[in-house]
Order: sequence, then structure tokens, then C-alpha cells
Amino acid sequence: MNSRLTSIIRKEFIQILRDPRTLAMIIIIPIMQLFLLGYSATNDVRNVPLAVLDRSKSAESRALLEAYKAADYFRISYTVQSEAEIELLISRGDARAALIIPPDYAQRLHEGNAQVAFILDGSDPTSASTALSASLLIGQAHSTGILMEKFERSGMNLRVAPPVEVRTRVWYNPDMISAHFMIPGVIGMILYAIAAILTASSIVRERERGTIEQLIVTPIRSWELIVGKLMPYVILGFFNTIEVLAVGHWWFGMPIRGDLGLILLLSVVFLITGLGIGLFASTIANTQQEAMLTVWMTLLPSIFLSGFFFPLEAMPKILQWISYLMPLRYYLVIIRSLLLKGVGLEMIQTDVLAMTLFAVGIMTAAALRFRKRLD
Repeated sequence: MNSRLTSIIRKEFIQILRDPRTLAMIIIIPIMQLFLLGYSATNDVRNVPLAVLDRSKSAESRALLEAYKAADYFRISYTVQSEAEIELLISRGDARAALIIPPDYAQRLHEGNAQVAFILDGSDPTSASTALSASLLIGQAHSTGILMEKFERSGMNLRVAPPVEVRTRVWYNPDMISAHFMIPGVIGMILYAIAAILTASSIVRERERGTIEQLIVTPIRSWELIVGKLMPYVILGFFNTIEVLAVGHWWFGMPIRGDLGLILLLSVVFLITGLGIGLFASTIANTQQEAMLTVWMTLLPSIFLSGFFFPLEAMPKILQWISYLMPLRYYLVIIRSLLLKGVGLEMIQTDVLAMTLFAVGIMTAAALRFRKRLD
């Protein structure tokens, strides 16, 4: 490495170390995003506040309520005396569901045809659908237990096998922990955002201060200036990847089943894409605010059309086609496959090739445009 390139890299690191906001963005924000998304961005439904109207007040109704208490899907938060109270609680958002047990519940239960009403707040369809499934399963399990008790009391040793038995097995994430799905996505989002925003801001800041002209008139070649400006962010992005992987593994228990060296190598390839976006944004923007907005214009579609939050298969076809233009889409497939499934390179080679082509193409186009602007 020649002395001119070393000087540029050293200069960039000095600027980063002198800017506490940049340091905070590089070190603290990835951890903050990891904890926020690891804990909050989840489809798991737990402790749904439940209002109960028990008009039976019998041992049988209390047994049903104990079944709902035993499952951690619901939390009996309110015991009401009328349906008007239920409507008020759900309207205010204090309760998300309500269970109504009729007065003749115990009698009808002994006759074999008892019914209860379960009301759900459908304003949040994701939570409502999961809570609906949970309420049905709890009711079915409770009714099965009652039938077995009846057979045991009658002295019958009944063993009836269902005509179809479905035995489920979940691979790669057997407990279906949402954080294990989200954390690999956080790695991709951090690499993309941090690299693009910091690169664009760094170069535009030089232009705002007038120091870019001083660099141009020096013997530094254009490629040395580009590499020297980008190299610190490659190193910092590499550090962020290790940082998030370590916290995700040791704190959230996320498995790392794939080859760690391959994970880091492909993360660097994806990092080049973010650097290219930032470099390209720096050729368009004249201020740091413009650079930030330009990067965010590419970041938001990437997040929503890459499978970070929502499955691509559920999107309209036109959005699925557009998603192929998002490099983050390929990286998420790669990082999740490596971390959760432990696959080898041969299983993800199509996505690796696509991501590599994007990285090379974006960086080449950005570097040529940046060099032309310098000239």
C-alpha cells in the first residue's frame, strides 16, 4: 500500500474519531437496532389482555378459565358483568379479546353441547389471527380433556386413534423464535444503511468544507482517493457485522451453523454494494442532508421489498419482480441460510452470483461517475 493511499485512510479515520456523532452511529446504533428489532419486531402473540364475562360461575366455567390462564397466549385482565363493559374495554383498546360463558354452560357441558363466545379485536389482523388460532386450540384441548375424564369415570378404557394423524416437525428454528429470523435481517440493514449513509456524508462533507478541491490538486490519483475514502468504512462495516453476530449469538441465542469465514466474506461483498450506493449518492448531492435523503430513497424500498419484514410470496407479482432489483433481497437469503440452516456455498450460489454482480456493477458505475466529477 503506497504512502498516498495510507495518508487518505489515516485522514478519514482521524475525521471519524473526531466526530462523536459518527462514532455513536457506528457503534451504538447497530446494537440499539438489534435490541429493538430483536424484541419488538415479532409475530409471536403472548399475554393478550382478555376480558371475561362468566355468567355460569360454576366449577366447570372456572376450569375453562384455568385452561386459558395456563396458556401464555392470554392474560385475564378484566372480569366484567355485562357485554356493554366488554364493548367499552375493546373500544378503548384495554382488552384485545373477550370470553363470554353463558349461564347454562355447566348444564350444557354435561349434555355434551356447551358453547362459549370468544370476541377478538380485529383492528390488528396479525395478532387477531394468532389469538384466534390459540383460542380454538385451547378450547379443543380442554374439551378433549373433559371427554377423557368422562370415559375414565365411566370405567371405559377408550383408545380411539384419529383417521389422520399429522406429526409436525420444525427444522432450523424449532421454537420458531422471531429474533432468530430478524437478527440476520438486521445485519443486512445495518451494513447497507451504515455504509451508504456514512460514505455519502463523508464525501459530501469534504465538498462542503472545500477540502475536496485541496485533495484534487495533490498528486493523489482518483482511484487512491476513492479507495482511501471507502476503506475505513469497509473496516467499520466488518466490525459491525462481528458486533451484531456476537450480540445476536450470546444474548438472543441465535445459532451460527454456517462457516463463519464464508459469512464474513459474503458480508463484505454486500458491504461493497452499500459503499457504491453511498458513493453514487455523493455525486448527486451537494449537501449532507441531500445525501441522507438520497440514501433513504433507496433504503426504504430495499427494506420493504427484500423480505426483511414481510414474505415476498405474499406480495403482488409486480412487487416481486421489482424485488429482484434489490441487492438486500439476495443477502438476506444468503445470511439466513448460512446462520440458520448451515448450508454450503453450493446451495446459495445463485444468490451469491446475483449479489456479486450487483456489488461490482454499482461500485463500478459509482466510481466512474465520481471520477468524472473530480475531473
